[in-house]
Amino acid sequence: MGNETRLRELFDFISHTARLREVERHNNAAPERRESVAEHSWHLAMVCWVLHTEFERESGAALDLGRMLKLCLLHDLVEIDTGDPSAWQTARGGEEALARKARAEEAAARDRLGTLPAPLGPELLALWREYEEGATPEARLVRGVDRLNPALMRLLTGQGWADVDADAAALDRLQLPRVGVSPTLTALYEEVREAAVARGLLAP
Repeated sequence: MGNETRLRELFDFISHTARLREVERHNNAAPERRESVAEHSWHLAMVCWVLHTEFERESGAALDLGRMLKLCLLHDLVEIDTGDPSAWQTARGGEEALARKARAEEAAARDRLGTLPAPLGPELLALWREYEEGATPEARLVRGVDRLNPALMRLLTGQGWADVDADAAALDRLQLPRVGVSPTLTALYEEVREAAVARGLLAP
């Protein structure tokens, strides 16, 4: 592949990634505005950076912060093509809904990431699959932060959970399988849940 062709593919991909700003999530970024997936990805990276030392302390092992930040920035890029399905709808849809989501996102990852010039393309595709599979401690922690983040935003913006008809028990069922990977994330989640109940944003 010539240098001009390689750069054209990279520039096209950079332009494509800018569209992550256009994809809306189901939680708010401000009281009257939905959060974009790009905002979500940035905040995941910031949370992982801030909590990295805590994650290392509680695990007793070194964790690759650079890898975690890459996972944060990359993990939802496929949603430019697939959209951002509600975690609540997907969970309530059962195994078939989860399988449909996985198939659509795998296809988008292969088409968008796997076709980029080496070494970037293979690295991005491998990192995306690492996140999806929770294949490493770093990936499992990022997945935990990813699950905690929308609950935090629903609390901070006062959105609550009425739109998804969820109470505290339902929120626990959605959150704990992922945030439970870390005592720090579990403690933060419990603070969010208790504050939400106290403010009347979440039914006990």
